[in-house]
Amino acid sequence: GPEMPVFSVPKEVAVGTAMLGIAFATGVLAGKRYPLIFGTPKSPRSIIGKSSPIRQYILDHSLREHPILKKLRLLTADHPWGRMMVSCDQAQFMANLVKLIKAKKVIEIGVFTGYNALNMALVLPDNGRVVACDINEDYVKIGKPLWKEAGVDHKIDLRIKPAIQTLDELLASGEEETFDFAFIDADKESYNEYYEKCLRLIKKGGIIAIDNVLWNGKVLNPRKDDLAAQSIHRLNEKLFRDARVNISMIPMGDGFTLAFKL
Repeated sequence: GPEMPVFSVPKEVAVGTAMLGIAFATGVLAGKRYPLIFGTPKSPRSIIGKSSPIRQYILDHSLREHPILKKLRLLTADHPWGRMMVSCDQAQFMANLVKLIKAKKVIEIGVFTGYNALNMALVLPDNGRVVACDINEDYVKIGKPLWKEAGVDHKIDLRIKPAIQTLDELLASGEEETFDFAFIDADKESYNEYYEKCLRLIKKGGIIAIDNVLWNGKVLNPRKDDLAAQSIHRLNEKLFRDARVNISMIPMGDGFTLAFKL
């Protein structure tokens, strides 16, 4: 992604974050004493600053990116809204989960240039499909040729219309409890509605991944006029108490929660 300033924290804190794991995301370190750990307002995409040595170490020692995925990531990085793309290590983690549960049917809400749709299509079986929901075809045009180049375009069912409409159509066509995995990464004010509909579409044992659950640290004290932060914070509180799922909130990218349907 685009270069960001390295966050400025004492060396022992920077090193300590590699071991502190979950505590790092709770606000004990992040957001209170060292607000810059959450990156800058211009790029609310990574808890660990994109230029930090720790982030680079993580990528250097774990990222195994398909060459066409890398090509799409670099193309997206040049886009004025490139920071909206899911982080590559997060995408790889989701692909591993999709493989682990032997998923065949996936929902993605918020496609942007199509990096994660491609990421998931690459690991699905040949008869698998990603129902990819977005309202803007212009961004997706960047990724579509690369879906074809990777030989997986037949697995991606792109629906250009409001995602709520697509989810309602899937429910109406009898696809309740037939999907294995869903990824929610679109307009934050609608997150709760997306979550509820995905929960109906996902089968028991399926996973819903929800992006941006830390919203650049703004969930720590959401301003009254920040509807996105308010919506995310409300959903985070609801998920914590939701007996229909088991959850893990993971300090990766801008924070994401995995909800495992019981």
